[in-house]
Amino acid sequence: MVAVSSGEGLVLLEFADRRMLPAQLERVRRLFPGSPIRPGKSGHADRIRDELGEWFAGERRSFATPLIRRGSPFQQAAWAALDRIPYGATRSYQQQAATLGRPGAERAVGRANGDNRLAIVIPCHRVIRADGSHGGYGGGLWRKQRLLGIEQAHAVRAAR
Repeated sequence: MVAVSSGEGLVLLEFADRRMLPAQLERVRRLFPGSPIRPGKSGHADRIRDELGEWFAGERRSFATPLIRRGSPFQQAAWAALDRIPYGATRSYQQQAATLGRPGAERAVGRANGDNRLAIVIPCHRVIRADGSHGGYGGGLWRKQRLLGIEQAHAVRAAR
C-alpha cells in the first residue's frame, strides 16, 4: 500500500497497484497546496502500517491514526456514514443513501466511495449492491471480497 501524510495525519492510503493511484496522488497535491505532503516513511505512515497489521490479524477493528479527509460536504457525510458500518457487516448503496437522507442517491454514494482516499481505514469495501453482490471496488473486486472475508471470519471467531 502507498501511504501519504501531512504533519496532521494520513491523507492517502491506497493500494500500490490501483489504476487510479496517479490520479489520487494528483488530487492530494491539489487538495493540500503548499502543505508538506510526504509519501512513505513518517510517523503516521508507520502507525497505520502497524495498525493494518493488527487489522489483518483480527486484533483491531478500528484505526487510531489521525486522518485528514478533504472533500465536498456530501463526500464528508458519505465517508462518515461508512465509519458507522460495523466491522464484519455490510450495507447496500441504497441503505447508505437512505442513511444520508438522500434516498435514490445510490450512484452518488458509489462515487463518494470511489473518491475515498483512505482504503480499508474508511471502510468503503463494506458497501455492496442491494442484491447481495459485491459491486465495484477501486482496489479490485477480488480485493473487496478478500477484505470482507477477513472481517467476517474474525467477527465470527470473536462471537464464539
